[in-house]
Amino acid sequence: MFSLEQLVSFVAVAEELHYGRAAERLSMTQPPLSRRIQLLERELGVELFDRTHRTVRLTPAGRVFLAEARKILRSSQEATLYVRRAKKGEVGAVTLGFTATAAYSHLERVLAAANTEVPGIDLVLREMVTAAQVEQLLAGGIDLGMVRPPVAGGDIVTLPLWREPLLAALPSAHPLARRKKNPDVRDFDREPFIMYSPSECRYFHDVLVAAFRTARVLPDYTQYASQAHTVLALVKADVGVALVPAAAAALRFEGVVLRPVDGIESRPVELELMWRRGNDNPALGALLTVIGNLARRARQSTVD
Repeated sequence: MFSLEQLVSFVAVAEELHYGRAAERLSMTQPPLSRRIQLLERELGVELFDRTHRTVRLTPAGRVFLAEARKILRSSQEATLYVRRAKKGEVGAVTLGFTATAAYSHLERVLAAANTEVPGIDLVLREMVTAAQVEQLLAGGIDLGMVRPPVAGGDIVTLPLWREPLLAALPSAHPLARRKKNPDVRDFDREPFIMYSPSECRYFHDVLVAAFRTARVLPDYTQYASQAHTVLALVKADVGVALVPAAAAALRFEGVVLRPVDGIESRPVELELMWRRGNDNPALGALLTVIGNLARRARQSTVD
């Protein structure tokens, strides 16, 4: 099989059509260059040049091989550059897990920032609940996860991403939706209420239970759901009122009014980024920097 060194020598002779000039271009003497070309021709089983004492010309086979040799050398150069960029984390792939509610708004920010700042990194997306993400992270199935706290695991590192408020989700004809002032959390006492499932959506269930306990409120739970879009569909059907993360506003359910809520912690809903300590994916570090800067800017704008 011919070598890249032989191809470089062949292309130099083919472009110069002169062994002396080609050897000078390659910073070598003419005899070794001639031997390389002879070995290449022997390997291919064809003559690449018509040689006389005065001229060197490409044969028809040589002209065909010149085009292919240039392609091979170009691919080799591109592969070298790609590998070097991969080592620096500039290219590659990162598998990112995310929860359904994170997809409503926060995932879009991450994708936009990654596309702008690290366009050579491909993101492979996996929608999973937090528990499944932790399992996949430890098993090597994903590189990153956008999860709800708390996350346990000795090898897991976390970074706070965003905090957001809860919004009241009300049927448009509901009295709380029609009055001018914002509803208060105490307005939900004994009110028909759509609650998050304690088994399938533990995080939001616990956040709401804590808020109601602090306000000494006891809603009338009419249904349990695991996803914000299901909660909003039930609100639209007038099954009850609900509290949803602000990101759910991106769903824009007709017939559902979203309003800020008084008497409750301003930003109780948290989202964290997690990854496994010791992950040797070079692209991971570059993406972590992008997402970390994005979260830092978001926190600063909230403070400002």
